[in-house]
Order: sequence, then C-alpha cells, then structure tokens
Amino acid sequence: MSPSDINYRANIDVLKRAGVTDLVSVSACGSFRETMPPGTFVIVDQFIDRTFARAKSFFGAGCVAHVSVAEPVSPLLARQVEKAAIAEEIAHHSGGTYLAMEGPQFSSQAESKLYREWGCDVIGMTNMPEAKLAREAEICYSTVAMVTDFDSWHPDHGNVDIAAIIATLKDNTQNAIRLITRLAHDLPREHEACPVGSDTALEFAIMTAPEARDVELVAKLDAIAGRVLLRHKIH
Repeated sequence: MSPSDINYRANIDVLKRAGVTDLVSVSACGSFRETMPPGTFVIVDQFIDRTFARAKSFFGAGCVAHVSVAEPVSPLLARQVEKAAIAEEIAHHSGGTYLAMEGPQFSSQAESKLYREWGCDVIGMTNMPEAKLAREAEICYSTVAMVTDFDSWHPDHGNVDIAAIIATLKDNTQNAIRLITRLAHDLPREHEACPVGSDTALEFAIMTAPEARDVELVAKLDAIAGRVLLRHKIH
C-alpha cells in the first residue's frame, strides 16, 4: 500500500477507542545529516508536513476545531523512548525535524538539498498526518525514524538504492523489536499528564457552537472528541 492510501484517521480512531493514551510510531526514513547515518534511530521532536493528498483532520464542515501542533511530540514519551534505546545500546539521536513528503517517489536531488537547507534532519512518507491526528485525538505521540539511507543529497552516496535500503531495514527491524519490547516493559503503568498538553489538546479547540454542529459528524467524533463534546451536548 502506498503511504498516501493509508487510512490514518481510521488507525488513530481505533487506537483511541481501544483506550490508547501513548503512541510510538516506528518508520523508515532518509537522513539529511552525516551525523545520522544509516542504522541510526532518530527520536524526532518536530515535523514539516509536505503531504497534500491525505485527509488531515477528524474535524471539518459542521464541527470545526483548531488544534495546536506547535509541540507535536510528547516529551515524557520521547524520553522513555530514549531510555529504552540507551538500555538496548541502540545508536540513536535525540531530537530532530522530520519532513513528511507525499511520495511514493523519492526526492529529486534539488528537493533533497532544499529540505536539508531548511534544517530538516530526516525525511519519510508516513508520519503525517498521523502526528496531527494523534494530537486531535489527545493521544501522546512520539516517533522513531529509522535511518536507511542518505536520501539523494550526499555526494558520496548517490541516489537512493532500494537494495541497500532493504538490507539496512532488516537490521533496523531487529533493533526496533528490541526497542519496543524494552519500552513496553519499562513504560510507567499509569499515564502521566503531558507537559505540552498532548492529552488535553481539544480543551479549547472546538470553534463551532453546540447548536450549529453537524449531528452526523459529531456522532463519528464520539471517541476522538467525546470528552469535550459531551460537556456541551444539546438535549
């Protein structure tokens, strides 16, 4: 399946319905930094969204909401991910900006060089709109970008090589299993309040007055926004 065809909203909705409070995304990516070579796990803290063909919000006509994504990653969760990487002795880098491209093609050299000049550290196709939707669902979010290649900017590595990516991906997969296993074991049993408000992002985000909301859309939002919508339910 192409990254553009993933039903990101359905994925986040079902996780919310299952009671998920903390979400760690693990995905392959290219690197714009020599200090983040293939095999490195980058614990991302910022995103630039360059996707354009995906549904990016649970809200819309009939119930408008404006959620802040200034700090899209929950720092407490990212810290737990870093602790797990340290415990498993996995090469990692804490912090970095992930550029989400539409795909499915890889970048041109001009694009790759431009994104690097923008200050991006890694590039991938799957973390957006996932991170935005997790924020709307008030799920604390963190992502591990597993570097497989240097994209197409690096003069000594040429264009993206699929065979090399697959080989690195296999090694990364084994490390990812160890990382997630350790994280699941060590993560606190009780969910801690997020210091950047990931778990209360909808508190003042819904703009549409209760009497003007679309009934069908509100019904679909029962899991995502029920905490807030039920406070203003029209009887």
